[in-house]
Amino acid sequence: MAAVKSVKVKKAGRPGQRKDYVIAYLMVAPAIIGLIILNIVPFLETIYMSFSKSALFGAWEFAGLSNYTKMLQDSEVWQSTLNTLLFVVYTVPVGVALALILAVFINSEIRGRTIFRAIYFLPMVVAPAAVAMVWKWMFNTEFGIINNVLSSIGLPTTNWITNPSTVMLSCGIVAIWSAVGYDAILLMSGLQAISTTYYEAAKIDGAGSIKQFFSITVPLISPTMFFVVIMRTMSSLKVFDLIYMMIEDSNPAVKNARPLLGLFYRYSFEIGNKGYGSVIVLWTFFIISIFTVIQFVGQKKWVNYDA
Repeated sequence: MAAVKSVKVKKAGRPGQRKDYVIAYLMVAPAIIGLIILNIVPFLETIYMSFSKSALFGAWEFAGLSNYTKMLQDSEVWQSTLNTLLFVVYTVPVGVALALILAVFINSEIRGRTIFRAIYFLPMVVAPAAVAMVWKWMFNTEFGIINNVLSSIGLPTTNWITNPSTVMLSCGIVAIWSAVGYDAILLMSGLQAISTTYYEAAKIDGAGSIKQFFSITVPLISPTMFFVVIMRTMSSLKVFDLIYMMIEDSNPAVKNARPLLGLFYRYSFEIGNKGYGSVIVLWTFFIISIFTVIQFVGQKKWVNYDA
């Protein structure tokens, strides 16, 4: 019997395949390096700092769980947590609903809709400092335009940004005004992806505009709406600059308006206790993670990906 010699089969590879991999890694390297340097490393440093406390000459001392224990007993942290959650409640549902209505409006066949799109998007590109200054003047108790209009029609006026019961609502109004145009543009892109054949078939079946909106528009735009809700919730949970510029430390309602990131800024940069500030940031990260998980689990019940 003839001996059968084993033959080594060399794998045939596409010429230049290794070169393609190298080029691909080089293309994504800047993004990966930026992610590591600007996100991952600072996050790990924040975790380390949360177990430390500031010492003399910029040094650090290990503090164990003392910062976490202090946070759980700190009424100011819980008040800021409540303020942040109230801001989410005030801005996300109303803001997304208004953005959807606005998107349907500017997506319809109306004269000058391109101009309307630009007008509604403008607040998004205006500097937050300018937005805060204009709205502070409008909310002014004595000479603000809002109270002047209310008094002229016989309605009661209020101290919008100095009253603890209305300060967060006032900031929420400004946030909705600033972001509703951007959210509407995103939702409008989802509306334009819906085939007109759905609406034509619904008209043949005798469905009216309201029936078409809830039976066709809302289900088919739900993936885009889910993205908008996620982004708007994260943005509201991370609010800082708008409230910081509208509500000064001398404001009597500052404790009812300061969000978690505002409290982080106060402890880290004004008081200089970066260890305690790091704990507040991690607490904010934990809340954002909880909201995100809930939204991704809940989206299975209302987001339609079958279209």
